Amino acid sequence: MLSNYNIILASGSPRRQQFFKDLDLDFEIRLKPVKEEYPHRLKHFEISDYLAQLKALPFKDELKANDILITSDTIVWHNNKAVGKPKNNEDAFNIIKALSDDTHEVITSVCLTTTTLQKTVNAITKVTFKALSDDEINYYIDNFKPMDKAGAYGIQEWIGQIGVTKIEGSYYNVMGLPTHLVYKTLLSITQK
Repeated sequence: MLSNYNIILASGSPRRQQFFKDLDLDFEIRLKPVKEEYPHRLKHFEISDYLAQLKALPFKDELKANDILITSDTIVWHNNKAVGKPKNNEDAFNIIKALSDDTHEVITSVCLTTTTLQKTVNAITKVTFKALSDDEINYYIDNFKPMDKAGAYGIQEWIGQIGVTKIEGSYYNVMGLPTHLVYKTLLSITQK
């Protein structure tokens, strides 16, 4: 169904690239640097929607008629604010400590852009952690180096296996891409 389209994934994330391979999609990777800043008035999914759309802007003038550009952004939402990627080990510790023994939301927005339309969709997953000890948090940071992850953790890694007690919503969304939503939206765009 997608053979007439050229799918472009604008993401350097190995996890997102693997998801596209697992979905058995033919795609190419194109990367352009974008400063991930957003207006502070934005809240919740407005932030990830804005950033996913922002990441599509540098490609606007080079898309061809059969191209579908896919950009995305993931944030963690906790205590009414966005939690980004940690700056260093101390920041990672403080982020995970705040998420410990509590529930937060992982929000991923995906923006699909063609020459004639732009559609942004998002998924929200609630994740609950047990009370994590300082030793568990330090072990995770020292061994898994989660500096490239929103919320300072990867659910598929050790901390997810020992710490996550409940999840409501898409597991793959927490890993960085709501694959079911990407697939559904790709089909809706190509069947018009």
